Amino acid sequence: MPKGHLSNDDFFLRLSELFDERRQKDHGSIYLIQKRLTYGEDTDVDSPEATTEAPFPDQNPSKPLPIIIRATNGKSKVNRDKKVKLSTIVEVDALEGFYAKYAEVCKLGMSGLKKRDRSKAKEKLKKKKKQGGAAAAGAEAKKS
Repeated sequence: MPKGHLSNDDFFLRLSELFDERRQKDHGSIYLIQKRLTYGEDTDVDSPEATTEAPFPDQNPSKPLPIIIRATNGKSKVNRDKKVKLSTIVEVDALEGFYAKYAEVCKLGMSGLKKRDRSKAKEKLKKKKKQGGAAAAGAEAKKS
């Protein structure tokens, strides 16, 4: 498990390895998280007060903030030693190129996914509607 953040290229390499590992085992989850990075921002400066025009002044920072991207295989506390955590920081000027490559890696990694079988759920829903429809018709007949 690496300490700190990976470079963008290392992140893509490790992410594709993570997708390959999941594909070989034929099951498992991969969680992808992205959010703006506010850690290390000057917090000593008084934050602007909320007004009716700007109820959330922290949503409009004075300068664009970098993005942190995280990926994990979602192992629980029981399998903590097998948990893989990846993260990288993307600067604002590199976002467009990063997202193009990120989308490519994710598409390639998700190509082996199987479509979810929903036929059982559909059958249950049909049975429920059929029973509900018959019960409603029987109730109307009793009222008459």
